[in-house]
Amino acid sequence: MTDSSLTLARWTTRAGSLHSYLIIRWLVDPDLVDDAYRAYAYFRWMDDQLDSADASASERTSLLHRQTEFLNEIRRGRPCLPQSPAEEWLMEIVRRDRPGHPGLRSYLDRMLAVMRFDSDRRGRTIRSEELAWYSGCLSQAVMDGLSYFVGHRLPYPTSPARLLAATGAHIVHMLRDAEEDVAVGYYNVPLEYLTAHRMSPDDVSSPAYREWTRQRAALARHCFVLGKAYIGALGSLRVRLAGYAYCARFESRLDRIERSLRRTGEPGRAEAQRRAEGVPSSRLPPPQRAGRSA
Repeated sequence: MTDSSLTLARWTTRAGSLHSYLIIRWLVDPDLVDDAYRAYAYFRWMDDQLDSADASASERTSLLHRQTEFLNEIRRGRPCLPQSPAEEWLMEIVRRDRPGHPGLRSYLDRMLAVMRFDSDRRGRTIRSEELAWYSGCLSQAVMDGLSYFVGHRLPYPTSPARLLAATGAHIVHMLRDAEEDVAVGYYNVPLEYLTAHRMSPDDVSSPAYREWTRQRAALARHCFVLGKAYIGALGSLRVRLAGYAYCARFESRLDRIERSLRRTGEPGRAEAQRRAEGVPSSRLPPPQRAGRSA
């Protein structure tokens, strides 16, 4: 691994998220700081490639196949010739994997699965069970990655609350990026919801969508409360700080989403206004909890 490749990984991480860069720099296990930069940069690169407006479906499929096969070849110990700095990052991460710790394997496999799902869903709506799987898979990847890179000797007990902070973060991420996602063909409201409320998948300004946002924001807030309680019970200050820092970025964004929702008026007042205008009610049933993984 060349110094220039590592420098690029650090730069890519910092450019992608200064918040993540600082968490890695100060809170990741010292001997894994460089690998954490490589891991973040690798999936940042993958995400950018797959989200490119110029990438066709076949090109996205080819990229995902290439990266999956490349990962498998590295794991088998076979000679591999990286074709990009990103593949150098992946090769170095896997070759330095800590024996006996399942976190890295789970993180890499689940992140690739999330990338594959995102590529496959582009241009189509998704069902509620797909959304739940999506959130659960990503949340598992995040927590398994955290357990590998931060406090790897510390047990992260199995619990229904283990994934909830990451689930809350994913909900906020999808709410934050809704307009950008729609513009490139990612629709984050489930098909059942769209059908029940006669919404088009790209309608992110209707009363029904605002109510969806309100409910998802409330679910995210609940996930953060329970997820941070789990993090607070972990036996390392450094691990707790990393978990809290991860949450803080998304909680800050959630605060802004909630303030924006309040500016649209209280639900009762909005409902009265819709009745006065002859618009059908958009009251929705309570949301199902997404992201719970066995």
